Amino acid sequence: MHIQMKSTKPYVVAIIIQVIYTGMFVILKAAFNQGFSTYVFNFYCQAAASVLLLPIAFLRERKNVSSMTFGLLMKLLLCALIGNTFCINLINVALRLTSATVQSAIGNSKPVITFCFALLLRMESVKLSNPYSIAKVTGVVICLAGVFVIAFYAGPALSPVNHHRAFHASQTSSNPMRRVTWIKGTFLKLLGDIIWCLWIIAQAALLKEFPNKMLVTVTQCVFSTVQSLVVAAVAERDSSRWKLGLDVSLLAIIYTGFIVTGVCNYLQVWCLEMKGPVFVNTWFPLCFVLTMFCSSFFLGEIVHLGSILGGILLIGGLYSVLWAKSKETVIEPCGDADMTFSAQDEIEERKSEENMKGREQHKEVSAYAV
Repeated sequence: MHIQMKSTKPYVVAIIIQVIYTGMFVILKAAFNQGFSTYVFNFYCQAAASVLLLPIAFLRERKNVSSMTFGLLMKLLLCALIGNTFCINLINVALRLTSATVQSAIGNSKPVITFCFALLLRMESVKLSNPYSIAKVTGVVICLAGVFVIAFYAGPALSPVNHHRAFHASQTSSNPMRRVTWIKGTFLKLLGDIIWCLWIIAQAALLKEFPNKMLVTVTQCVFSTVQSLVVAAVAERDSSRWKLGLDVSLLAIIYTGFIVTGVCNYLQVWCLEMKGPVFVNTWFPLCFVLTMFCSSFFLGEIVHLGSILGGILLIGGLYSVLWAKSKETVIEPCGDADMTFSAQDEIEERKSEENMKGREQHKEVSAYAV
């Protein structure tokens, strides 16, 4: 029973992660629909994350703070500006301009974008004679097609699941002006995801230089709090836009700052260590399905056929790349190339040996029969 629970735990955790992300998309969209500023939200969110993480970092890592050099702090300052400040603001604006369903759908492109950067940095290679390389390239093309379908094709509208919604409804994308805004939001989300992937690559390089995840994360949160305050102060001069009440805006800050930053990030790191990045990425489409249902039920969002078709294409492209990556990992030789065989070669060799033994036994039986 204990072994069974241990084997199913990563799957349960992976589902919980996607449920948390679904809640984030729906709650944020509800807050932005009610007029909450995306810039002010990011400031409060980064401040909440800093309040959550600073005491933990102080208790666990205060002895290691002195090892952080000025050069490292400047790199962290730049990383915070790119990722926590600019990228998140961009994605939040994109969410305000489109829908929660679109945001979760385009989020499936992140592993594909990461593969493209790995290809540009020569961390990945593509050979047109290799079927797995062709599958990866096909996945990239399908993902791009999905983004363009979401942006430029609306299609028939599907009725909301619940007409008595919990939050204020979002606008539809039927009129021409709204359609232009929709296209802008779609490509802003894609741009935000591209920058996010660049930020992840920069994070990996920083962690090699200074392998302390807690201090790297906390320092960026603190830097981003100051940066986001400056951005919000410039963008929102009206003091009334900064006020918080007991409404969905406060819920969005608490949920994103504590649940997503604290609980979800911890679960994601645990899942990555247990099962690897391919396993974690394969669950992203679940968030799209859950968000589509929840945004329709709670927000009364009118989901268009174009968003569903685009989401399916994005999921198809994602799985094409992940499938090719998993197959390449399985057949990759271990150790020295000239001293080892691939898994497939070993299987074939064992089969041939068994066949030879079978023939020899058959000859011996025939000899005795004669």
